[in-house]
Amino acid sequence: MQNTSAICIYPAQRSVFTLLCGTGPGLIGTSGIKVFIPQTVLVVLEDLLPVLGANLVSLRQLSYYCLRSLGTGAGLFGVPELSCPEGFQEAQNKALQESEQLVQKACSTPPGPETVMIFDQLSDSLCRVADLADFVKVAHPDFAFREAAEEACRNIGTVVEKLNTDVELCQSLRRLLADETVMNSLDPETRRVAELFMFDFEISGIHLDEEKRKKAVDLNVRILDLCNEFLIGTHIPNKIDKHVLPEHIRYNFTAEGNYLRVAGLHADCPDDLVREAAYKIFLHSNSQQLARLEELLASRNSLAQLVGYDTFAHRALQGTMAKNPGIRHVWKDMLRNQMSGILFQMLMPWDHPYYSGVLRAERYNIDPGLYCPFFSLGACMEGLNTLFSQLLGISLYAEQTKRGEIWSEDVRKLAVVHETEGLLGYIYCDFFQRPDKPHQDCHFTVRGGRLKENGEYQLPVVVLMLSLPNSARGAPTLLSPGMMENLFHEMGHAMHSMLGRTRYQHVTGTRCATDFAEVPSILMEYFANDYRVVNQFARHYKTGQPLPKNMVSRLCESKKVCAAADMQLQVFYAVLDQIYHGKHPLKKSTTEILKETQEKVYGLPYVPNTAWHLRFSHLVGYGAKYYSYLMSRAVASMVWKQCFAQNPFDRAMGERYRREMLAHGGGKEPMLMVQGMLQKSPSVEDFVDALVSDLDHDFETFIMDS
Repeated sequence: MQNTSAICIYPAQRSVFTLLCGTGPGLIGTSGIKVFIPQTVLVVLEDLLPVLGANLVSLRQLSYYCLRSLGTGAGLFGVPELSCPEGFQEAQNKALQESEQLVQKACSTPPGPETVMIFDQLSDSLCRVADLADFVKVAHPDFAFREAAEEACRNIGTVVEKLNTDVELCQSLRRLLADETVMNSLDPETRRVAELFMFDFEISGIHLDEEKRKKAVDLNVRILDLCNEFLIGTHIPNKIDKHVLPEHIRYNFTAEGNYLRVAGLHADCPDDLVREAAYKIFLHSNSQQLARLEELLASRNSLAQLVGYDTFAHRALQGTMAKNPGIRHVWKDMLRNQMSGILFQMLMPWDHPYYSGVLRAERYNIDPGLYCPFFSLGACMEGLNTLFSQLLGISLYAEQTKRGEIWSEDVRKLAVVHETEGLLGYIYCDFFQRPDKPHQDCHFTVRGGRLKENGEYQLPVVVLMLSLPNSARGAPTLLSPGMMENLFHEMGHAMHSMLGRTRYQHVTGTRCATDFAEVPSILMEYFANDYRVVNQFARHYKTGQPLPKNMVSRLCESKKVCAAADMQLQVFYAVLDQIYHGKHPLKKSTTEILKETQEKVYGLPYVPNTAWHLRFSHLVGYGAKYYSYLMSRAVASMVWKQCFAQNPFDRAMGERYRREMLAHGGGKEPMLMVQGMLQKSPSVEDFVDALVSDLDHDFETFIMDS
């Protein structure tokens, strides 16, 4: 563990995030802010403080002297090879050389716990490059870096698929699993990790003959390529001749010569015609993207059937809380029955997001503009810091980066520190919009935690990527209530990564069943919507005035308006995903299935010549698993109501939450973790009731009256 300490800087009325991230000030008083600094720098700083002045040490001055002490060069995330795009080839070669050595070692090692450790080392050596590259290929502003990272992802992915069909390597694990005496001597986590590695072999077709194993590898590689191509296609804007649109709405879109570029749905625009035009143009069908999707779905189905599953959904759901597609069909039917009649034919698909906001504003006098001044980025980060400190004994500290360590000057690095356990890991905050950066909020694991051979713990490293607007010079970044909630959501993933301190990186943090992985993040949304939590940090960035309690209450209550419609939309997404990954060949085209499912499950009419499913990026990472959001929300709802609703700062419950749910990562059956937290085994009916109980049952009456 790195030898670290902290010093106190006393700024003049600046928020914690001014020091932590150098942006978004908010007036919160003059309390001392701790900046996390390596021990080697303290000597330099202690000598400099009398010179610089004890009352104020600027971040720029601090950065300058830190850099002089720490050195001035590093690669991305501190990986020396990644100071230039060509470094990905070097990092990849090192990982492949190491993996070859570990494969030989695994095949020659007698059955025992060391076998599992070697397999995990093998997984770690490849993931350290693949996971990092997976982020860089979508977020780095330099095309050369993105291209090099994409190539590294493909090459490492191909090697992984080949290893998953390596008979000799598999036999070394089989010998362990077949040795009853040795297996009985292993601790539960080690046994589970061994079984998970074997599961990876089995779903990849290790039991097939050599020709079919090669076919499985080829299918997997092709699927990787199709996923990447489809994902890129989901974000590409559409263009239209500007003369097609009425002149008075053209300014809403980006002009490119005689064309207008439409890059999104403009869902919040008050002009009905703008929303309609954006919907029809942005979602217009694209033959190339359609061909990619159809080939992707067919390839996934072929792979699933090749390795012995009825459908891709059956293959994908092994090891999840749901177990198989059947139980979710029952669950979704029950949910649909409870929510019937929520939506009405008076609306069009482009209306729902906008009018949801209008209804919230009308019913609760909610204007997002009234709330933004209270949600400066600095105030929100202060709120997270306070919550984590009270609930889990964790604090967030700024750590100075070296030159070349970050990919954009507005990225900030946070050290996550426990009050007794010390440094737990690092979070890189990539919060602001920039050209070519995806407009999506997500969490990336860059390096998983694990217990290394020398007894030290490999600290996890993650990135939180948001799409916050860049603030005007001298002004803080102000978040809408939705942005604030998204920040809390993604930070829930980050805490899972930090606290899932498993022995093996194969199951660390968020490397768990998909329908469990979203529980910690969705649970954080409940904290973000509780007035006791919000009151801890919501301060007006100019006056320091706290957000009035009645405004907090109205905001929290307003979230229930249209919640039923929002949930029905999630049911529609989940059902569509299941049909696409169900029995093949599909009875109709993917577009016809979209039309039929949308009108049957969601209730709003399909718009001719549109193809929303070609923008459904979750089909890549959540193929056959989109239902996970609903399952995780049900679990999070039960955990919140039973464990935190009475007191969101209950330290005893926080420790129980860490012990029962966060600490295991994927090293324990997900349903066992839920049972440990709730002290009972929830039924399908419990899941449905948990979701429905969060809804506003007066919504239908209200919308009709409005």
